[in-house]
Amino acid sequence: MSQSPVSVVLANDAGEGEWDSFVESSDSAEIYHLFAWKRHFESVFGHDCYYLAARDDQGETIGVLPLVHQSSRLFGNFLISIPCFNYCGILADTDAAHAALVDEASRLARKLGAGHVELRHRESKSLELPLRSDKVSMTLPLPDMEESLWKGFTSKLRAQIRRPQKEGAVCVSGGPELIDDFYAVFAHNMRDLGTPVFPKKMFADILARFPEDARIFVVRIEDRPVAAGYTLGHRGTLEIPSASSLREFNRYSPNMLLYWTVLQYAVSEGFNAFDFGRTTIDSGPYRFKKQWGAEPGGLNWHYILEEGKPLPRINPDNPKYRLAVNVWRRLPLPVANFLGPQVVKRLP
Repeated sequence: MSQSPVSVVLANDAGEGEWDSFVESSDSAEIYHLFAWKRHFESVFGHDCYYLAARDDQGETIGVLPLVHQSSRLFGNFLISIPCFNYCGILADTDAAHAALVDEASRLARKLGAGHVELRHRESKSLELPLRSDKVSMTLPLPDMEESLWKGFTSKLRAQIRRPQKEGAVCVSGGPELIDDFYAVFAHNMRDLGTPVFPKKMFADILARFPEDARIFVVRIEDRPVAAGYTLGHRGTLEIPSASSLREFNRYSPNMLLYWTVLQYAVSEGFNAFDFGRTTIDSGPYRFKKQWGAEPGGLNWHYILEEGKPLPRINPDNPKYRLAVNVWRRLPLPVANFLGPQVVKRLP
């Protein structure tokens, strides 16, 4: 029996309601599939976004694929679903819709001269495409009660959480009023890592577009922000896309109080899982997340590539960028903060 034909169209702003209705009806949807991210990337970074919608012969949406176009001499020309975050990619009801979206993404890449398309999936999706799965996501199942979570920690971990509290550290949470404190820590940490920093308006925009889902947490010692992060909640999982602390205060372990406060909030709000984010197995960040009880889950990033091309490696681990990373670490902070947003908008 032949399948019904599938067409793929470019969704515009007028189709936001239909797009989001499909996303909300899908069990595999991430918050990053929502149409609001199109406006986010357009307004904050000036990216061209191609939001592809697969439709059946009745005109009903049966699949979506958000794509963001990035191009520069340094990092190349590519499409990605989506930059800055770990989970998105194809969302479709049928194999035919999957295939149609892959075909259209490939056609679009050729039209734009893009060397590759990166699809950031959690699941394998049985796509016959080149795959990168060397990173994992770290997730902690959450109990109903804070006391149960605390008792599940080792005595060493509990002591590490208490340490900054003994130094007078406090953690507060809120919204836009904390952006300056968050960004002061975040930008300093990114410079120290040798990584260009996102613009402050990125976080302001996220808080404005997702006021019920996004929240900022800041740890202060003597009124100085020393650790900070922001969270996004969706469908029972609280994620922390960015968390930072100042190295000069590492001896006080303010990041331990930051994460404990975020976990307390997650339990109190009824979330059933906490997502520590993407990491490399057996790395320092992996061990940090593992000590909280988080377990690794697979990430499957698929690529549509030109024939014979290797998987792209546009990340700080690539030896090609080692010199640039080392130079960036030595930049004065105001210079790094000025240049960073100009560079980072070209990174995946």
